[in-house]
Amino acid sequence: MAEFNRNLWAPWRMEYIRTLGQEFDASGCFLCHHAEHPEADAANGVVWRGPTCLTVFNKFPYTGGHLLVAPLRHQADLDDLDDATLNELVRQVRDAKRLLQEATAAHGFNIGMNFGRCAGAGLPGHLHVHVVPRWDGDTNFMPVLGDTRVISQSLEALGELLRAAAARLGLPAVRS
Repeated sequence: MAEFNRNLWAPWRMEYIRTLGQEFDASGCFLCHHAEHPEADAANGVVWRGPTCLTVFNKFPYTGGHLLVAPLRHQADLDDLDDATLNELVRQVRDAKRLLQEATAAHGFNIGMNFGRCAGAGLPGHLHVHVVPRWDGDTNFMPVLGDTRVISQSLEALGELLRAAAARLGLPAVRS
């Protein structure tokens, strides 16, 4: 019988854990920081940047390829968005799904938004859409028994796949 008492180290999670429970205004919001620093798009994992929205790799993914699509401005609710921003947000979500499908051959997707901490929003002041590729059998014993997820591909390797897929699909060039 297999042993389940071994440690799986994930020290990169500590950065996320330290931010739990903090409220962020625009000055402490990582999405606002990314929006204000286009010169650092590659370092920040920005995939695309449009006039009103950006698409970025989630640094703390549920699964490989987890992207976030967000307005450039610090806005908390859909009602805060003007029509141009709302339209671009939806287009970038569509294109992110297409890009991930092409690059990763995902079997399905979870796409959604969380409003308020009680609904799971880790950054409630800056709305964003999660685009999460899924594969048959990608849920296993690790999250159930170990509260741990296994991410099998680096962000850099996935970035290379996304760049090639964007070129094949005629989508904007991937920045990261």
